[in-house]
Amino acid sequence: MIGALVARKKVRSAFDSLNKRDLKAFMADWADDATFIHPGTLPVSGEVKGKEAVRGWFEKFLERFPKVNFTLTSVCVQKICACCGTNTVAAEWDIALTDQKGQEFHNKGLSIINIKKQKAVLLRNYIFDAEVDKKAWA
Repeated sequence: MIGALVARKKVRSAFDSLNKRDLKAFMADWADDATFIHPGTLPVSGEVKGKEAVRGWFEKFLERFPKVNFTLTSVCVQKICACCGTNTVAAEWDIALTDQKGQEFHNKGLSIINIKKQKAVLLRNYIFDAEVDKKAWA
């Protein structure tokens, strides 16, 4: 049970860090060899490998969208007792974005996060409305 509480707290804290635009805090719990996957066929879609490359992706994200607001609607943890081992967390979210021109976008998504030794090693995003994602990044 402690493992689940710790994992949930870390995931909530990570999304809160993005909302606050605190990239240093957001990246604190990523492994050096982490992988991030964003879906679709956009220039920002695909697989990004390595902590610094992941950081670069999120720098572009925050630059593109001066206002970001994730609202977590559900956080589920696979292994409720795993404190320091491997685990998988599913975080369902709503997002409100405002781009540099002031245009607002709303979407929903799911992030599946694989954790090893309390560090994110893989994060896969699933976006519910690909058309909204496409318009936001256009």
